[in-house]
Amino acid sequence: MNSKRKRYKTCIVLLAAVLAFGSALPAFAAESGGTPPPSGTTATVSTGTAPAIGQVALNAASYFEIKNVVMMPEQGNKTVTFTVGVHNGGATDLQFIDYWPRLRTKSGNQISVRVLPQDKDKNRIPAKSSQDISFYATVNESTDLKDLIFEIIKWDFSMPEADFVRKIGDVSVPDDYTVVTPAGKAHTIQMASNPVKGTIKKVLMSKNEKNYTPTIVLNLENVGSKSVAVPGYQYLLRTSEGYMYPLDAKAIKDLTLNPQTNKDIDLTGSVPVSVSTEGWQLVIVQNAQDLKLNLPIAFFALPAVSDTDGVDTGKAFSFTNKAGTYTAQLNTVQRLPWEDQDILTAGFTLSNKGPEALPIPDLTGYFKLDDNVKVEAKLVRTDNVIGLAPNAEAQFQFIGKIPYTSQFGKVKLVLQEKTGSGSSDGKTDQQTAASDLLEFVHRSELMNIPYNNFGETYKMTNVGRSASYKVRSITTYAGETADTFTALLEVGNLETRASDISKLLGYFKTAQGRYYPAAISEIKTKVSPDGKALLLLSTNIAKGFPTSGMSVIIGEAVTEGKLTEADKKPDAYVNAAAYWLPQEDFTVKKDFKNIDLVPYQLSLSNIRTTIDGVGVKLKLDYELTKDLMLTTNMEGRKLILELDDADRKIKFNKEFDFKDFDGGSPDKQGTASNKLDPKDKIVIGKHKDLELQADDKNLIFEVSYVKKFKLNLYDSFQGQKKLIATKEVEWFVTTE
Repeated sequence: MNSKRKRYKTCIVLLAAVLAFGSALPAFAAESGGTPPPSGTTATVSTGTAPAIGQVALNAASYFEIKNVVMMPEQGNKTVTFTVGVHNGGATDLQFIDYWPRLRTKSGNQISVRVLPQDKDKNRIPAKSSQDISFYATVNESTDLKDLIFEIIKWDFSMPEADFVRKIGDVSVPDDYTVVTPAGKAHTIQMASNPVKGTIKKVLMSKNEKNYTPTIVLNLENVGSKSVAVPGYQYLLRTSEGYMYPLDAKAIKDLTLNPQTNKDIDLTGSVPVSVSTEGWQLVIVQNAQDLKLNLPIAFFALPAVSDTDGVDTGKAFSFTNKAGTYTAQLNTVQRLPWEDQDILTAGFTLSNKGPEALPIPDLTGYFKLDDNVKVEAKLVRTDNVIGLAPNAEAQFQFIGKIPYTSQFGKVKLVLQEKTGSGSSDGKTDQQTAASDLLEFVHRSELMNIPYNNFGETYKMTNVGRSASYKVRSITTYAGETADTFTALLEVGNLETRASDISKLLGYFKTAQGRYYPAAISEIKTKVSPDGKALLLLSTNIAKGFPTSGMSVIIGEAVTEGKLTEADKKPDAYVNAAAYWLPQEDFTVKKDFKNIDLVPYQLSLSNIRTTIDGVGVKLKLDYELTKDLMLTTNMEGRKLILELDDADRKIKFNKEFDFKDFDGGSPDKQGTASNKLDPKDKIVIGKHKDLELQADDKNLIFEVSYVKKFKLNLYDSFQGQKKLIATKEVEWFVTTE
């Protein structure tokens, strides 16, 4: 009897250990319609080395240390990550499977703990060695770090059968515990078990009427003995109120740090001027795609803002020629991606402060990098003006191209005026002489593209082309071998008359610093005053590629020194702005009411089916409405309605082209402007008896077996699709 009881207890202990580790390894469960990570992807996180909160002694020679305890806000909850340092000072191996950390609050609530997948195989700690094992847990929004107590337990079948555990000891989080590295101090990050020291060198700041634009210079120094690739971190600015704003990392793509070398990384973003600048922090996180979590890496308190003297943006300078006196002001200097090069752009304003009208000077110029390397530049007139009235101004851009690998600290724009031919035969433009007018100086770390947080509107106020830009949503359309990633961009006409939408050019940028060119749909009709247009931006990405932390850069396309017109091919772009993209919503509706298909909204009802000697028929009623103030180009986009009875292997679908939707819209007399059949096509309005049919004479013999089927609705783009609504429907029963 005692032998049986002992075996029973042993089995219970082993089962408890297996369950403990098993629960720590959540398989990726894709939400309906979601996109799973690439095959084999697991969270491999480069942990930091935040302070320890205490130790739990195992015996005189060995102990457990609780350290690196961090809490991060998520959507509706918080994520706690921590590391257990196992120090085995004994003469034999220590098996960690015999032990486990537990987490509870001071009020007694038990919290489930899971090990990070990267550490799931760390079990044997050899004698006279140490091993770090990292864990994570989810707590509610009201829980703070100081509420947590960490316990170390040992599985022990000599204990009561209720839980078979023996408590080794516990550690509480001190009230004054912090993981924030003080300003001016270094924090070591373990990248692939290699120590990399991070330090904030300086913080630079500019502002406009809407946003602060901070630039944080982060220095990463490899103090280890092997080269290490910097992971695809996401960088955030956290304010004293707890608001988080994403930061863009420059020159981070494929960055590898060799031993005993260091690299400065410029991080820039936008923070509303309504937010206090006191107590800002840099937060570094790493996205664990398989866990759907952002795991914290490091926290830095930011030092005081450094002086930005020597930068000429925002300063007005005057020059005089034969026509009169002009005032020039450098507004922006940007470095933009362009195929396998980068574009240098300098935007400036030329104004007339005098009492008489002035002609536009015949301007030219060039860039000079670090007072040594000359880069030829072309002038682009972005305002359509032929002269400057008293107190009037006009916008101009200079464009130059450099290798994308170029590094420099200072850039100078030399503004010149053409003075005539420098050659006796005057054969070429390159021989035209020019005289220097002004020099503008800028620094590379301040060459920032203005970043707009999700939901913000960016306004461009050029003469005759004033417009607003805002990202509405993103969608990933899954394919067999690759995915198509899209963003909907809303463009508003701020002019007082109907206006064309400027031809745009853009790039998607990943958190890892990779650029993907964006194909942008075109609106070829004028947009009414206060009207809006929806542009679809798209690119192909690897199947399951993580899109967290992505942004998009958009600018006005330029061809041969002028804004691109008609079907001309762009050779550059100007007036660029960047937009942080939101997290994608993978929620699949469980009904067919008010389905959002911007700018349309669709509802399906009275779903019914029949089977006869010809085949299967599905009929339904529908209502399609449209926001008439939105002009769109939905080329390549379709709806797919699918009947799927997996049990009886009955499956068929029908595609509906978005281009046909307006075919049922009424004209001014209230009659249909198009003759599309609403029983065959989905068109604007409220219609009955939309029909889908699959011809199969043998299906009549399946009637006695059919029970239920799924009706699926997909949003499709260029042949790839995303499930947006689904409902289980009974055969031969009308379903609302």
